[in-house]
Amino acid sequence: MAAPLISNAATVRVTRVDGCGRPVCGDDSSYVTDCFASVAMAANVEDGEDIVFTAANGRQCGFKRGCPTLNGYDLTFTFFQASPELMEIMTGSPVYFDYAGNPIGFDSCSIPCNTGFALEVWTDVLGEDVCEDEAAEGAWVYFVLPWITNGMIGDLELANEAVNLELTGATRAGGKWGTGPYDVQPQDAAGTPGPMLTPLGSSCHRRMFITSTPPPEPSTTYIPVAGEYCMAS
Repeated sequence: MAAPLISNAATVRVTRVDGCGRPVCGDDSSYVTDCFASVAMAANVEDGEDIVFTAANGRQCGFKRGCPTLNGYDLTFTFFQASPELMEIMTGSPVYFDYAGNPIGFDSCSIPCNTGFALEVWTDVLGEDVCEDEAAEGAWVYFVLPWITNGMIGDLELANEAVNLELTGATRAGGKWGTGPYDVQPQDAAGTPGPMLTPLGSSCHRRMFITSTPPPEPSTTYIPVAGEYCMAS
């Protein structure tokens, strides 16, 4: 496939993970939305220390550039949908319920740094050959950041204009996401959906690839994490 053109972000899914970065199975463990403005991933890189070999006469005999270290990605997620379920998964903020047990709000409390979530993003793909597979109904660039911690909602201003909510967080490497609990890419020439074929490495923070498996439909409440992954774990 020729290099595709990445267009607008279309859908995101957040999934609750535990203190080891493992997806949490259950009825209240994920949420899908397409009501967001942007997902920014800024590389947090620590510059390595350069080594200079200087002779007694001041002449430079050698130089070795320091190797930078990727500490992770600083996430900024800007969205419009103040869903209590979405907030709770990303920040650990307790949900506030009405008399019938329906979630109608959330509390802003101290930041529970032992919680975390995974973020998946699907962006549209442009190009004449993005659907070379005859079984494909479309193509997307898929991103997964399998372990994000320190989720925190930023400043909030209420005025006579649309309100944006901004969440910040940071990725961690390693974790126990494995190949994931979801079908995100074809497993064969027939386009049968299935999980990723290989897990991320222990030093990896993010993966992206082209897929013809469509993103999930947006939800209005929690979505269960279940299926073969949960039965095997």
